[in-house]
Amino acid sequence: MRVLVTGADGFIGRNLRQHLAVRQGIEVVAVTRGTDPASLPSLLEGIDFVAHLAGVNRPRSACEFVTGNVEFTAALVAALADRAQRAGVRPPVFYASSTQVALDNPYGRSKLAAEGVLLDLHERFGQVIRICRLPNVFGKWARPNYNSVVATFCHNTTRGLPIEVRDPAAPLTLVYVDDVVGAIIAMLEGEFGEGPLCSVTPQYATTVGEIATLIRGFCESRRTLVTERVGTGLMRALYATYVSYLPPDRFAYEVPRHADARGEFVEMLKTVDSGQFSFFTAYPGVTRGGHYHHSKTEKFLVIRGEARFRFRHVLTGEMHEIMTSGCSPTIVETAPGWTHDVTNVGASELVVMLWANEILDRGRPDTYSCAL
Repeated sequence: MRVLVTGADGFIGRNLRQHLAVRQGIEVVAVTRGTDPASLPSLLEGIDFVAHLAGVNRPRSACEFVTGNVEFTAALVAALADRAQRAGVRPPVFYASSTQVALDNPYGRSKLAAEGVLLDLHERFGQVIRICRLPNVFGKWARPNYNSVVATFCHNTTRGLPIEVRDPAAPLTLVYVDDVVGAIIAMLEGEFGEGPLCSVTPQYATTVGEIATLIRGFCESRRTLVTERVGTGLMRALYATYVSYLPPDRFAYEVPRHADARGEFVEMLKTVDSGQFSFFTAYPGVTRGGHYHHSKTEKFLVIRGEARFRFRHVLTGEMHEIMTSGCSPTIVETAPGWTHDVTNVGASELVVMLWANEILDRGRPDTYSCAL
């Protein structure tokens, strides 16, 4: 399959091209700002699908809205119409429009006019057209200080630069670039839907102030080690976007290390409501622990070395012992009301990963010394 992508060097275009690059049997024909519109008829030969992503949204003069959005679309449509008339070939077309078509401004009017040119093609030749009116698109590779407030906030925050929020309550509707790309690929695979207008979901209704607060929080998490819930929805997409703007010299950051005669203890990550992750070491013959909890639970995983875990019920005195090593990954879980310790019974340093179901509260640690 041959796919023609206009705006191929733009924000959405670069993301689409990278997604298509890992799919078998797809050749991308890239149309960029440097492409002569007169070459469109030849570029369209053998094309099976068109992703029309090109557009102007930050011109030096308002007339560029017309040339970049309306006239270029008209040139593309003329080439498509010619191919339909000559060869009866009508590749489906996805058009990235804007929700600003509902606004009476030069950009919105130009995007609406471009939609009209495409709809005329649909009515004349039955060409499958899907017009997607996108809100603010965000994600990796968007240009800061250009067309995405999210890109600007992420770029500045990852570089220690200030961000300006004029109206924190200003509403903001966002859609993630991967979801836009997913909608294009779904159409490429034959999911055309009903009617020429379509939308990309999910869309996230938020405010400029909330986005600024979340992005600042991502930056602060390197100090507190507390991460937000970044596994789903807006938080997942926003965090991925934030991290994508980190300059390489900020990919790494140090965390506190606590060392004594027994070994060391390092906290890695803390969550809002699902505990924290850390690791500790112990030198040969060293025993760590010797305490119990009323509510806290922990999971231990020996990464390297050999360990003996001992448990004693604080009321009944019942004893239990577990031997484990890094050669046989085994989770050892502590239970409330059982005092426990771990001893390095090997000849080399013991390295153990630890998860606790709650962040350590040094004022109320729920940890009570009790030797076995």
